[in-house]
Amino acid sequence: MAAVMALTLVGSGCKHAPQKVVHIPGHKSDGSVGEDFNTRPVNGDASKPIEDSTSKPQPGPGEFDKYNRNSEIFKSDTVYFAYDSSAIKSSEQSKIANVANHLKSNPSNAVEVDGHCDERGTDEYNRALGEKRALAIREALIALGVDSMKVTTVSFGRDKPIDTGHSEASHAKNRRGEFILLTPP
Repeated sequence: MAAVMALTLVGSGCKHAPQKVVHIPGHKSDGSVGEDFNTRPVNGDASKPIEDSTSKPQPGPGEFDKYNRNSEIFKSDTVYFAYDSSAIKSSEQSKIANVANHLKSNPSNAVEVDGHCDERGTDEYNRALGEKRALAIREALIALGVDSMKVTTVSFGRDKPIDTGHSEASHAKNRRGEFILLTPP
């Protein structure tokens, strides 16, 4: 009996997820190597693989650490997502185009795309979904001509809600992708 209880405690140990999760090509968010979250469906359609953005070069860790961060300039361009989805709505495309135009006009600048989720779901699921949302926006920026080395992504999952309410309206505000302008020092 004691052995069973000990094994149960070891097997159900507390995992503390990191506060920020940065996508590392070829690695899962749990640190292991293998299937990437980009290839697993979020919207329940396993027949449609999600494009693997790891084929496009990404900035390395710490690449923009010394850059100045401005979270206000693109506040009105926050991209909102449907429940349990990383698909970019057609109504949100113009926001991404605004950011792309700014970056193409200012080639020394870069952008961090932060993926966020509402409070529903596990931490692990929301981190993966937040990552997929950020990567979907990254792909859209690249498709509009932004240099892939100027776009970095971070998933916050449900850790940074805009609205702490529990209504659908609150949830809708929290399912988002935000842009942080990065300018050289």
